[in-house]
Amino acid sequence: MAACQMQSTDDPEANKNQVREFLRKLEKVDLVSFPENSLFFRIRAGEQFLGFSKDDPFFVELSDWAKKNQACIHLGSVALKSENAKLLNATVWIDHAGQISFPYSKIHLFDVDVEGEKPVRESDTFAAGTDPAIVQLKDWKIGLSICYDLRFSELYLNYAKAQVDLILIPSAFLVTTGAAHWHSLIRARAIEAQAYIVAAAQGGEHLSKSGDKRHTYGHSLMVGPWGEILAEGSDRNTIVQAFSKEKISQVRKQIPMQSHRRL
Repeated sequence: MAACQMQSTDDPEANKNQVREFLRKLEKVDLVSFPENSLFFRIRAGEQFLGFSKDDPFFVELSDWAKKNQACIHLGSVALKSENAKLLNATVWIDHAGQISFPYSKIHLFDVDVEGEKPVRESDTFAAGTDPAIVQLKDWKIGLSICYDLRFSELYLNYAKAQVDLILIPSAFLVTTGAAHWHSLIRARAIEAQAYIVAAAQGGEHLSKSGDKRHTYGHSLMVGPWGEILAEGSDRNTIVQAFSKEKISQVRKQIPMQSHRRL
């Protein structure tokens, strides 16, 4: 499993080149995960973006890489065109056979006024998703989510009850909220689901073509089913870790939460 920490901008071509650069360096992985807003990251408030279509040539390019390398690609989220007036903040999932799908759209939209940060109104641009989603990789069940979803435990309870093996949480956390809550929330989700968590993040200073700036918290994480931090990213880099289903079984045998649920 590989997680790539990006510094995406409002230039889609530059972001695609970042993704290509990461993939060129990877060898013998089953799954590579990228952050939220991996192909377009709005930096200047109010900037309009039309979104990516489902048949975007870049997705086809990634499909070719997936088939050649027999690996899955998880583009944490992209701004995807939809049938209504608003875009979807949607996951792109490309399996090892090169099949492209869009199984999950962000359910909880980030409309907040955090002290010390600029107000954010994600719902001005995006329509909310409605359903959890689980994808399959070999014999691994993988639950999908995106960034602000992390704060809503009821979504992850769905995945805990389904006994997923891995949950993906691609993110672009504010620096303020990341410093306060990121590690605690990620570890809590791993502990309550007794599953691995991979959270590929945006991190660092993001510069727009017009000279505007945004900052994100970074600290991409891989956490084990016992809640232990296995790997943590910094700057623009990739973290790689091997996961074991035996570890999940050990944790669930010691604390059999599934058979203890009462509500």
